[in-house]
Amino acid sequence: MRNVMKASTLESKFPLLAVEGGCIISKDADITAAFRVELPELFTVTGAEYEAMHAAWCKAVKVLPEYSVVLKQDWFIRERYRPEVTNEAEAGVSGSVRQEGKRRGQICGEQASFLSRSYERHFNERPFLNHACFLYLTKTTKERARMQSDFSTLCRGNIIPKEVNPDTARAFLESADQFERIMNDSGLVTLTRLTDEEITGTPDCPGLIEKYFSLSLDDTTVLQDMELKAEGFRVGNKHVCLHTLSDTDDLPGRVSTESRYERLSTDRSDCLLSFAAPVGLLLACDHIYNQWLFLDDSAENLRRFEKSARNMHSLARYSRSNQINKEWVRYVAV
Repeated sequence: MRNVMKASTLESKFPLLAVEGGCIISKDADITAAFRVELPELFTVTGAEYEAMHAAWCKAVKVLPEYSVVLKQDWFIRERYRPEVTNEAEAGVSGSVRQEGKRRGQICGEQASFLSRSYERHFNERPFLNHACFLYLTKTTKERARMQSDFSTLCRGNIIPKEVNPDTARAFLESADQFERIMNDSGLVTLTRLTDEEITGTPDCPGLIEKYFSLSLDDTTVLQDMELKAEGFRVGNKHVCLHTLSDTDDLPGRVSTESRYERLSTDRSDCLLSFAAPVGLLLACDHIYNQWLFLDDSAENLRRFEKSARNMHSLARYSRSNQINKEWVRYVAV
C-alpha cells in the first residue's frame, strides 16, 4: 500500500540554524539572546512598584539598537503540587517536581515543624497553574523587519543581509548585557542569561527548545508528532488554538500598569494585579502568552508621518476625511 502521508523533518521547517555562545542563530542570520525571568510574587507588588517596573522596562528597551525585536513569553501550565521529600515515611508522599521560577515545597522530616508538614500535606497533589517566564532579544535587519509573505530571497542580490557583520553582532550583545543590568538593578525583575545547554538541552535534561516543541515544562519531555491541518494544529494529544491581539478595536480604551482585583480587594485596601492578568494568570487553562515589541527607526517613521500629513493637507479641500486623517497622523507623530 502506497504511503500518501505528507511528512517533513522538523529541522527543514524550523528557522533555527545553530546555538553558539549563548545565542540562537536563525537561518536568516538573526541573533537572539534568551533569558529566564523571575518576577515578583503574586499580590505582593504595590502600585508604585508596578510603575517602577514599567519604567525599568522602558529604560531597558531604549538601549537596544534599531530593528530589534523583544519577546516576553509567559508559560502557564496546569500541574499538581508536589513537595520535595526527604523523609517519605514521615511525610506520606513521594516524588519531586522542579518548578521553574516558583518556590519549591519541602518536607524535611524531623527538621520541619508540625505546621510546615501539615502545610505541605494540605497542598499535596492540589492542582495549580505553574508559571515560567522567558525573554528573547533579537537583532534583525530593516529588510527582515518589513518582510511580507510574498517576499523571496530571489528578489535580492545577497542571501545574507549586508547589515550582518561582526561589529553589528558585538554591539547588539553589548546592548543585551546592558539591558540585563538595567532590569536586575531595578530590584523587581531578575534576568538570567540561558546557556547553550539550557537552550538545546543535554542527554539527561531537555532544553528550552525541546520543551517548546512539546508544550511542556517537565524535565522528562518527550518529542511528539506535530500535525498542522485546516481543522487545527495539534502537538501530541494537545490541541492548539491561536489568538492574536493586534487590532486597536480589540484592546481596552484605557491602559494602566496595574488593575484592581475585586475579589480580594476591600474598601480600605487594594489587591493589585498586572493589567494583562486576564490573559495571563486569570486564564485557567494551559496557555502561552507572547508579548512582542518591534523597535523600528523612529526618525524615519516620523518623516513618513510628516509626509503623509502634508499629502492629506493638500487634499483636505477635496474630502473631509483627508482633513480628519491629517489631524490623526499629526497626533500619532507627536
